[in-house]
This record gives sequence, C-alpha cells and structure tokens, in this order.
Amino acid sequence: MSKLGTFWGIGVGPGPAGYIPLVAVEALQRADVIFAPRATTSESSVALQCLTGISIAPERIREIEFQMESDRSILSDHYTQLAETVAIELRSGHSVAYLTIGDSLTYSTYGYILAALQVLLPNLTQRTFPGITSYAAAAAAMSWPLGEGKERTLILPCPENAADLRADIDNHDIVILMKIGKRLPWVLDLLRDMGISNHCAFARRVGLVDEMLTTDVGNLNAAQAMGYLSTLLIRKNTREQRHS
Repeated sequence: MSKLGTFWGIGVGPGPAGYIPLVAVEALQRADVIFAPRATTSESSVALQCLTGISIAPERIREIEFQMESDRSILSDHYTQLAETVAIELRSGHSVAYLTIGDSLTYSTYGYILAALQVLLPNLTQRTFPGITSYAAAAAAMSWPLGEGKERTLILPCPENAADLRADIDNHDIVILMKIGKRLPWVLDLLRDMGISNHCAFARRVGLVDEMLTTDVGNLNAAQAMGYLSTLLIRKNTREQRHS
C-alpha cells in the first residue's frame, strides 16, 4: 500500500497575482497535483489567476467546481465528494496542494475540505499556509485602518436583517462585512440612515480588472456594486471623532 501523500492548503490572496507567501510557492512547486476550486457560477478559477507569473505545468492542475449553496446538508455532501476526489490522489502517494482565495481558514471552502479529509484519512500529513484576506487587501488598497488603539473590530458574514446589523455596528467600533451579496441595497440604506456612510468603505474584486474601491459609500449604486468578492469596511465614528 502506498504511503499517503502530503496535503497542503494554500491561501493565494484575494485576486491579484503576487499575494501568495513565498513558503507557499515552494510547496506549490513540490506538489504533484494542484486542485484549483472554481465556483459553478464562474467560467474561470480566480485562484488560478492569483498564480499568474508562477511556472506550473498545466498537467498538474485539476479544476474542481464548488457550489454557492446556503443549505448546510447539501454543502456537507458536496464537500465530502470533493474530499473523496482529493483523497484518491493522496492514497496514490501524491502530494496535493489545494488553492483557496484569500486566507485558507477565513470563511474558506478549504476548511470543509480539510475536515472531510481528516475523517477519510486519519493519518493524513497536512500543512496549512495562511493567505491575505480580502478585507486586509481592501484596507491596504484604500489606506483604511482596520483598528487603532483599543478599537473593537468585528468580522462577520452579512446578517439577514438590518436590525441585527445595526446592533453589531452599535456594539463595535469597526465592522468588516463579508458575504453581502443581494443584501447590499438595504445595507447601504442602513449606513445612510445611521449617518455613517460617508466614512465607510467598499471594495469588490481587489486588484482585478473590474476592481471597485470607494471610501465613501453614500452615493454607491448597489445595483452596479453587487457581486462576488465584495467587502464593506464600516466605521461607527470618524477617525477624527475617535481621536478627539
């Protein structure tokens, strides 16, 4: 029986090439097989775009589709099937790298894959490499501090209603809002109603061709801004108020 291969989880950053850690590049160059996830709603893998400029033989790459689904039972079955596909390579003794957008363990498909693999292969040798999150890249692109002094920062997927989000904002200095999707119109309305929209920031597809960045969402058009890979950086008080 072949010795199990090593499994590497690699965060490749939020989209632009060059945001992948050097130590992770070394693992990529050693991997026999590289799995690159692609959303079923997308024609190409954003994760692969992040590797532009890195020499990788095409035959080592396997694109796998993942579902954009909120039903936990459907997702569980889906990730178990993906893990079984990866496990075939690992049982053959191949070293495997799994790419993930942003950071490997921050709202990432990789966490589900890893958990399922550890059930299938209890003796699996694995290492996870961190990556740059979308909100860190967005903050850097707009020179927008994510926390100063003892400010409290909350990172969360967008709640389902305005009352819950208002409570989150009221109880924190900064809120980093992810997984916004079709909720963006009422989120922007809430920020305007609270009188804080002019010092909140929005980013979509940081570093990519259709990048959108703004440090004032007061006049942001929700219909034009909605889309995959978007993040809102919400500050309850202006920096001037914070330091006064």
